[in-house]
Amino acid sequence: MSATSDAAFCGFEAEGPVALITIDRPEVLNALHPDGHRAMAAAFDRFRDDDALRVAIVTGAGERAFCVGTDLKALAANGDHSKPATGFAGITHRTDLWKPVIAAVNGLCLGGGVEIVAACDLALAADDAQFALPEPRVGLAALGGGLLQRLPRQMALKDAMWLVLTGERIDATEARRIGLVNRVVPRRALMAGARALAATLLENAPLALQASKQVMLQSAAEPDLARAWAMRYEAAERMLASDDAREGPRCFAEKRAPVWRGR
Repeated sequence: MSATSDAAFCGFEAEGPVALITIDRPEVLNALHPDGHRAMAAAFDRFRDDDALRVAIVTGAGERAFCVGTDLKALAANGDHSKPATGFAGITHRTDLWKPVIAAVNGLCLGGGVEIVAACDLALAADDAQFALPEPRVGLAALGGGLLQRLPRQMALKDAMWLVLTGERIDATEARRIGLVNRVVPRRALMAGARALAATLLENAPLALQASKQVMLQSAAEPDLARAWAMRYEAAERMLASDDAREGPRCFAEKRAPVWRGR
């Protein structure tokens, strides 16, 4: 494991081909303010741009919280709502990241924390994690990170409405039932589980994963299936022209493990 950044508010470590991105404001339950958003955006940019990094895991520092959303005390003090163009935590409005991102939810996940989870591709939750969208209880709506558009595309509408309209907390088991997270694991096994999931993804060709993610996400916005089939997907074109696309059939014929090069 090697530390690759000492940026305030966000930890970044490279564990071989896995980037570990940590929201690092445990004193405020990993609530984010403008500098925190920018630090997270820089971390995701770094992950996107480094060809040696193939999967990212996002988690929160400390034992209590993944992220409880916006730092309201900081907001009250300076009135600064600013975020990078890539949105809350530098991920919710990002449209240029086709590498897979895993959320490892290690405690309270409120408001913008749920926005982050919804923007990730896969999510594991500790068995004591709790989730809520409390914005309506303080006179607001969850408008900041595209969540109100994402949730109806990710889960049953009635489940999304319950989460959004009640503002009530749900536990990890309920989050799994409604499809907000993929799996629930014991707290002590959370990061091991996230790393094991990353290892499973690393067994697959990296360009194939990127192509699959791009096709699924971009075609979801196209209601006409025939038009979705006909759309151009640059990541898929890059995959089909790659050495890895030739390596797959070759290693199958030669009865050996593939050697993926991401090119």
